Amino acid sequence: MGSPMHNQTQKQRLAWAITGSGHYLRECLDIIHTLHDVDLFLSKAAAEVLQQYGYRHQVGKVFQDKTASSVPVELFYQGRYHSLVIAPATSNTIAKMVCGISDNLVTNLYAQAGKTLIPSILFACDTAPELESEAPRDNIVKVYPRKIDLENVAKIKTFEATTVVEDMQSLNAQIQVRMQAVI
Repeated sequence: MGSPMHNQTQKQRLAWAITGSGHYLRECLDIIHTLHDVDLFLSKAAAEVLQQYGYRHQVGKVFQDKTASSVPVELFYQGRYHSLVIAPATSNTIAKMVCGISDNLVTNLYAQAGKTLIPSILFACDTAPELESEAPRDNIVKVYPRKIDLENVAKIKTFEATTVVEDMQSLNAQIQVRMQAVI
């Protein structure tokens, strides 16, 4: 379901937010590049991480976290988006969203998506007690999420209009479900 405030003459887009994690970042970007009508929202850390990993973002519009009041969230009130994807989502971002904190672009997007009845799909980085993750310069590292990180992922799974996925296949499948729902 799209925003009830949507102007029916404007085609709705997918909003995709990236946080400051390299965990499956390459794979997320690969999915983004297969999509049409997608706008990218970058946290301050995401802009740094993309540069660290040597990735370029070449999709629709790109919004960066450069304003204290997260000005781009007004686009949700205008009905521009049918869905929000946050992938990858760091443990910091998940913790803030679980606590209802919306103090940056990505957490504000999540809050406003919920307030405008726009479904969110989250790919949380910390979903298992032990993970392998890509670090800069193609290094693979072992990561051991803390108990609180795993608890926060479990909590956010219970939030309304929120789907949490744990792998790229599920992320892609959920995006395709949303895309079909809005045709």
